[in-house]
Amino acid sequence: MTKLLITPSIDKPILGWREWAALPELNINEIKAKIDTGARSSALHAFAIDPYRKNGQRWVMFAIHPIQKECDVVIECHAPIKDRRIVSDSGGHKQRRYVIETQLILGSTAIRAEMTLTNRDSMLFRLLIGRTAMNTRFVIDPNASYLQGEPLSFVAS
Repeated sequence: MTKLLITPSIDKPILGWREWAALPELNINEIKAKIDTGARSSALHAFAIDPYRKNGQRWVMFAIHPIQKECDVVIECHAPIKDRRIVSDSGGHKQRRYVIETQLILGSTAIRAEMTLTNRDSMLFRLLIGRTAMNTRFVIDPNASYLQGEPLSFVAS
């Protein structure tokens, strides 16, 4: 039997199964993220979700606990609503969620990523990065963690 060896492309950053991330447009400088190739969508922890209108556009205000297993630190976030979709969680439960698009930084790589908003208090990671956000930009090493180090603080155009 022939064994197929896949060598990662040198020009793509390698992510472990968990990484540090930043969401600068939401004032989140550091958050631990689970890299989940089994999930199509990315999900961001959110509670106190409150849609509103700003200059005729639909926006959403939400709060987040950015630190794992910690509810004392709260960040209030505001973002334009991109969509509202039915999403199935890992248990098959369907939920209608707000979708936002924001800058996501992993190490020195900044991308635009869609994220659904849902309460992840019961989950270990407050941010789950699904395969749509990673879309051919990264190589994943499921045996490694935090390969990208802490995210660089910058806002890309």
